Amino acid sequence: MMLQNLLMPLSYMIPILISVAFFTLIERKMLGYMQMRKGPNLVGPYGLLQPIADGVKLFIKEPIYPTNSSTTLFSLAPMLSLLLALSIWLPVPMPYSLADLNLGLLFMVSMSSFMVYSILWSGWASNSKYALMGALRAVAQTISYEVTLGIILLSLILFSGSFNMLTLSITQEPMYLLFSSWPLAMMWYISTLAETNRAPFDLTEGESELVSGYNVEYAAGPFALFFLAEYTNILMMNMLTTTLFFNSNTQIMPELFSITLITKTIILSMGFLWIRASYPRFRYDQLMYLLWKNFLPITLALCTWHMSLPTSTSGIPPML
Repeated sequence: MMLQNLLMPLSYMIPILISVAFFTLIERKMLGYMQMRKGPNLVGPYGLLQPIADGVKLFIKEPIYPTNSSTTLFSLAPMLSLLLALSIWLPVPMPYSLADLNLGLLFMVSMSSFMVYSILWSGWASNSKYALMGALRAVAQTISYEVTLGIILLSLILFSGSFNMLTLSITQEPMYLLFSSWPLAMMWYISTLAETNRAPFDLTEGESELVSGYNVEYAAGPFALFFLAEYTNILMMNMLTTTLFFNSNTQIMPELFSITLITKTIILSMGFLWIRASYPRFRYDQLMYLLWKNFLPITLALCTWHMSLPTSTSGIPPML
């Protein structure tokens, strides 16, 4: 029984980490071809072993600890970051969840909010003014866009009548929620770009302005943990987007359900890469203006409108 309890989480976490490793390869190859170059193509056939080579290189290097840093927090911050990034996957039905939580969406929002602590710890523990300034900027950006994400989630919870993620699939049997709430889907997708620090909102790690931001003092293994956490969050957010707006097929075979879910997630993740190759970085004031002056009023108005809709005329199933 103890062995089974150990193998179940590993059977979820190891494929996630492998997919993250190869997602970095896909990103580099896709950006390379968009910029009229090859990308990684020397390590292994067609560069397929490049993620393994990068991982081995990072983890065998000696980690560097700044002289005046808080060593304990400096070491714990990247571990906490990856642990939280993997914990968010617990209630996701793929097609079965690792933990069947009735408040699955609330759990995911809570775990996502805790990511702020790992960013703030890393910047403060580095005892570097550049790292601290980058951490404060990153925390402000992350907390701000969590407001919009939370309000959009509240609107979708009003649609489905439950915090359980499987209920969202049942709600979308007649029609994807994308078609009935496409403004929310559009703002959700843009907000996930900002939440995961992706271009054009990658101000958290703006190398030209912040010298890599909150993780400037990290190298080798600890930097690799931050890197893995960031890309795990990207895949997680796209998986969540699929579950919220594109997910039905609850009556089909579990294998086919998994294939369709993964395919939609890959397509949305490719959108992240396409946007990175296409758009320049926002200024920080433009980033905040987009949220507080545009997204927040619109999402509040739509959420209020959804709350005022009577259940019988909105086509929404009764509260479950």
